[in-house]
Amino acid sequence: MRTNVVIDDELMKEAIRLSGLKTKKEVISLALKELVLARQRRNLLDLEGKIEFRDDYDHKAMRVDR
Repeated sequence: MRTNVVIDDELMKEAIRLSGLKTKKEVISLALKELVLARQRRNLLDLEGKIEFRDDYDHKAMRVDR
């Protein structure tokens, strides 16, 4: 999607410095991905205490041998 936005120059310079990326496009793409992942993780945390497992459920049995 192509769009035009006004972004604070100092904020962008700092984001480029911290990320090590070369372009504004790369920084914006990374920022959007990190925002989505953070929100998805937060939504999972909202489920804490709301899921009940069967008494015979063995989560360790589901692990893949390493």
